[in-house]
Amino acid sequence: MTPQEQLQTFKVRTEIFHGEAGILERLQAGKRLRVKLGVDPTRPDLTFGHMVVLNKLRQFQDAGHQAILVIGDFTTRIGDPSGRSAARPILTEAEINENAKTYLNQAYKVLDPQKTEVRRNSEWFGGMSFLDALTLSRQMTVARMLERDDFAKRYASKTPISLIEFLYPLLQGHDSVMLQSDVELGGSDQIFNMLVGRQLQKDAGQPEQGVLAMPLLVGLDGERKMSKSYDNYIAFNHPAKDMFGRVMSIPDATIWVYCRFLLELPEEEIAARQKLHPMEAKKRLASELVARFHGAAAAAHEREQFEKVFSRREVRDDMPEFSWEKLFPGGNEVALVDVLAATGLFPSKKEIRRLVEQGAVRVNDEKAGDPTAKLSRPAAPVVIQAGKRTFTRFVA
Repeated sequence: MTPQEQLQTFKVRTEIFHGEAGILERLQAGKRLRVKLGVDPTRPDLTFGHMVVLNKLRQFQDAGHQAILVIGDFTTRIGDPSGRSAARPILTEAEINENAKTYLNQAYKVLDPQKTEVRRNSEWFGGMSFLDALTLSRQMTVARMLERDDFAKRYASKTPISLIEFLYPLLQGHDSVMLQSDVELGGSDQIFNMLVGRQLQKDAGQPEQGVLAMPLLVGLDGERKMSKSYDNYIAFNHPAKDMFGRVMSIPDATIWVYCRFLLELPEEEIAARQKLHPMEAKKRLASELVARFHGAAAAAHEREQFEKVFSRREVRDDMPEFSWEKLFPGGNEVALVDVLAATGLFPSKKEIRRLVEQGAVRVNDEKAGDPTAKLSRPAAPVVIQAGKRTFTRFVA
């Protein structure tokens, strides 16, 4: 593949690519590009939103370039203000380290671990003196910072912006200087931070990195970006059942977004799938995503279970089973909300009451209307469905 063809391949489905000429020049010179992606361990797991940029990083790997995954264990202490209307909560060092432990195993579900250079930015920031920090701060003006849309909105609305948040783009940019990156990948909400990296590299006498921004993946609602804050996400670590069910909950229009950015299907394949019934196209999408994270057997099983419940109106044959006697020794009548709470499958009794009030709980296929209604010790197995995906069986 020629340098020009490589560059065009890397640009496919990107939203922004700054510095193309410089990258092409390096490719023509036969340079193996150093391609950087930073992730801050603010949570213990990655979501399919991360998968979009990880797929692009793997594309560079497959072309023979060096992938650099930066674990932002130092920058997480500040909190990335991108897209935020308020400051992020500060995590403790212990929380950050615990979250970071899981990131690599999850990232390696997409990346080739043998071709991935992993760095933590505490390597260079951990030993930085206050004078070093002031010297770095000298390279950015307040006026330039206020060019950021989120900062500008917060300033106009008199929402506080801490000085430490102003430092975040500088720290992310300094990562690029320390790693001498040729390309930085990120979501479209990271463009400002990545462009700061170009400026800092120029100030340091280094070639400026290319900045490649990917679109932000929409969540399960098909509207807002995928985020745990909106509870519209799918995590790499979701069990196969939850992953399949969550994919099946997306709006029909979102099928093609996920086919394009998660499965990376060619446009002609997407066009062919658009001729299918949306339910079949969605089941194929769910099966392929589950197979990628849990294997083909798990994907086939979840599709079969989904069809049993939603197509044939049957119940799952792999639902968890609970012994009434073990949960309620000597108890002959127990309120529905307490029965479900005893399974440990729900975050709170409040959530159970909400499901009942919404008509989303069925006892032996009869809709439950009162969370305090008493259930009797079962003489025969009792199946309770809560929501679309949670089934439980109770035996004496």
